[in-house]
Amino acid sequence: MGLTGERLRADLDALAAREPRLARALARIGYPEPRIRERGYKTLLRTIVGQQVSVAAAASMWRRLEAELGPDFTPACLLERDFDTLRACGLSRQKQSYARSLCALVAAGELDFAALPADDEEAIALLTRIKGIGRWSAEIYLLFAEGRPDIWPAGDLALQEGVRRLLDLPERPTERATRALAEDWAPQRGSMAIFTWHFYANPAI
Repeated sequence: MGLTGERLRADLDALAAREPRLARALARIGYPEPRIRERGYKTLLRTIVGQQVSVAAAASMWRRLEAELGPDFTPACLLERDFDTLRACGLSRQKQSYARSLCALVAAGELDFAALPADDEEAIALLTRIKGIGRWSAEIYLLFAEGRPDIWPAGDLALQEGVRRLLDLPERPTERATRALAEDWAPQRGSMAIFTWHFYANPAI
């Protein structure tokens, strides 16, 4: 389960006690809402379906895929479909390759979403074995679907810009710099990431 509202508030209160800029921002815009996703391979499959298309287009493709495979489809259901069938659902050749990679790993028992490694880096390494799933997608899954408390997706551009604004930096930090800047926020970087996105998106800032 993802990070609950109660956990977010507790983490952010603890961080604000030692980070005055966060305390001021919290006072101005309040706490973020929880961002919780379903645990399991379907959440990553939806990520693949949604890559490089609009939210509306991704939703349309997902509806067609569910209509073809059934609402409770298993990885084997997708693997049984041929190219043209999945293409009719809107999946390009590349997306089909990525989706088959995910489903094949799950069907073979090489990827068990109920028992991912407890170590974050080991879990990221396992998830990125899936074609089309990079570090960012793996981190987002671990943060939103598993609620891992110390995930910090430093490669996210909105996160980088949020950090720039929050810390009043002269320019947006690089991925490496964003990772380094967050070291003092461990082991609650997951809650800090969710707040940073909230801060970035808030029109009052």
